[in-house]
Amino acid sequence: MADPPMYHSHNRELQDEFDTRRLADRLVEKLFRTRFTDEDRAFIEGESMFFLATADADGFPDCSYKGGAPGFVRLLDEQTLAFPSYDGNGMFKSLGNVRASSKVGILFINFEKPRRLRVNGTAVVRTDDPLMALVPGAQAIVRVRAHHIFPNCPRYIHKMQIVEPSPYVPQEGVEPPIPVWKTFDIFKDYLSKADPARPKEA
Repeated sequence: MADPPMYHSHNRELQDEFDTRRLADRLVEKLFRTRFTDEDRAFIEGESMFFLATADADGFPDCSYKGGAPGFVRLLDEQTLAFPSYDGNGMFKSLGNVRASSKVGILFINFEKPRRLRVNGTAVVRTDDPLMALVPGAQAIVRVRAHHIFPNCPRYIHKMQIVEPSPYVPQEGVEPPIPVWKTFDIFKDYLSKADPARPKEA
């Protein structure tokens, strides 16, 4: 499968309207790539969060935040990255969308040392992926084949600092705390049978 073009006709219309076609083409020439570099690997595997954009079968978009310990996203080769899906709210919006329409967009962003990297590609979700055995707390593994990899200017990134990591991030040998919302009366009786937060039957 050939990589899709970077720009479509509507991108070009706006580039021509604002006289940025030359700049847009130069950015692709100098910055766009379809293979991860060593610098990309160091950046991605050092991050503890990213934003994931997906679309359902009708093309309606959804965007979600994904967090973990640094290294929870790993590069498997020059064109493939993988990340775990941890316990969530059971809606499976993102993963369901991946199964409906494999096209995804990923934004890695560092707020402490402003930097961002965009990865667009096609994804698959597997609950029997060999990586499952290596990732504590993973319910599934998502593998993404990159088609477009490109950095963005960091000038509008607000500089922020991480105060502390989330205690809910899975760690080997550590039982994460129960999310408070799962103990609410309106939800607790509806949890899956495998959920540790599910009330024990008398």
